[in-house]
Amino acid sequence: MNKNFLSIAAILGALSVALGAFAAHKLKSMTGAETVAIFETGVRYQFYHVFALLFVAFLSEKIHNKWMIWAGNCFIMGIVLFCGSLYALTALAIAEYEHRTLVGIMTPIGGVFFIAGWLFLYIGVMKRDK
Repeated sequence: MNKNFLSIAAILGALSVALGAFAAHKLKSMTGAETVAIFETGVRYQFYHVFALLFVAFLSEKIHNKWMIWAGNCFIMGIVLFCGSLYALTALAIAEYEHRTLVGIMTPIGGVFFIAGWLFLYIGVMKRDK
């Protein structure tokens, strides 16, 4: 078991629940439905990839190779960049800040990290020691 990935997944999971509660109870009174939907997409993808990171943490006990480490690291980077950029875009929308391009560029980069994480997970499983 990879304790680093497990610890990070636990913290990010708790943060997912807290952010989801914030979206459900407070954010809706602060901004419009479109902005809330952007924020909720970030929470949803964060939670999905917390489970992926947990899976990698436990699977790495049986399959210990560089691909599993890359998968876990990519899931973490995807959460930071993809989800973090959606949270930042929400904050900028609430502040009515018009220049959001730089933050918006981070979203697809984070998405690429998510895709890479899933591909590395696949490679790691396929290249496991027999």
